[in-house]
Amino acid sequence: MDLREWSSRFPWMLVLPAVLLVALGLAAIARCDEFSGTARPYCDRQVIWSVVACMAMFAATLPSQRWYRRHAYLLFGLSILMLIAVLFFPPVNGARRWIRVGPIGLQPSELAKLAYVIALARYLNDREFLRRVPGVLLPAVLTAIPMLLILKEPDLGTAAVFVPVFVLMLCAAGLARRKLAVLALVGLCMLPVLWSQMSLEQRSRVTSLFDQAGPNEVADGEGYQLRQAKQMIALGNVWGSFWQGDAADDRAAYRLPAAHSDFIFCVIGERFGLPGMALVLLLYACLVWQAVGIALATRDPFARMLAFGLGALLAAQVVINTGMAVGLLPITGLSLPLISYGGSGLLAHALAIGLVINVAMRPGYEVAPEPFRFVER
Repeated sequence: MDLREWSSRFPWMLVLPAVLLVALGLAAIARCDEFSGTARPYCDRQVIWSVVACMAMFAATLPSQRWYRRHAYLLFGLSILMLIAVLFFPPVNGARRWIRVGPIGLQPSELAKLAYVIALARYLNDREFLRRVPGVLLPAVLTAIPMLLILKEPDLGTAAVFVPVFVLMLCAAGLARRKLAVLALVGLCMLPVLWSQMSLEQRSRVTSLFDQAGPNEVADGEGYQLRQAKQMIALGNVWGSFWQGDAADDRAAYRLPAAHSDFIFCVIGERFGLPGMALVLLLYACLVWQAVGIALATRDPFARMLAFGLGALLAAQVVINTGMAVGLLPITGLSLPLISYGGSGLLAHALAIGLVINVAMRPGYEVAPEPFRFVER
């Protein structure tokens, strides 16, 4: 492939929004460091992780799609082993989510989401399975295993992402509405089991959504975090403190737990106002649109499901995170892709972007060492 062909196939409109989102994330994380009065430790670390993530993104474009298809179940199995292993590591802030080796910490649940999409795309590659009821229930089991393990950490937000991704990928695979309704019924019957597996803290996050404190009311617990999140957005007013200056001299007004990770969207609202929040949502819409467009353009069934599944994964996380930031969804502790602080999350989403680039660069069937090239007449 010469340079001209490479440039014409490279999805620039996928990469540029991702780069802008990372840049906005760094600006918001620097603002969080400013609130805490520290010497920008989070921002400096995120810059290093951004360089690592960039290299990982391009590394994900190198193997052919046949390699990912061949090793899909192996990658999924390794991710399950990591989710089991993390339960034996010491808890951090009451949760067992990280595998730490010296100063480096890895969050297996972030990589498990990626491995799950690859494995489900591999399974849905053979549509004959969808013609039989057992073949439809098997991917549901494939979904339940990582969900239950992640709930054990506990991590409600990451576990919740699997459900919409599962449903959207089945719809994209052409599952009949009747079978989809059966799966939905099974899912409703499993809700009591899911509720029983949730910790008291996770349950309080769900119930606090229906008991939000008013403007002049005292909030505590999960209600306090939600109130502070909405107050952070309100402090930004329309244009944000970047243009208008700080709205309050008291730094306590800007206190928000997990501002650099789970509630980074609120910090963007405070710093860049409504235009900044709208820009973030527009950039995410562009990413998802490009992923779906690349999925429709490819001729390989596995690659099509992979690109669509990664787009669905990104969209689901954005909806859940921004929804909880403004009080429309329960507080789940889910980070905002490419923006929130965290090396594992940034690395996983950079790999996801790299996989979509991989699909865009190889649009033909890969049934030989070199994919067939289709000539337009």
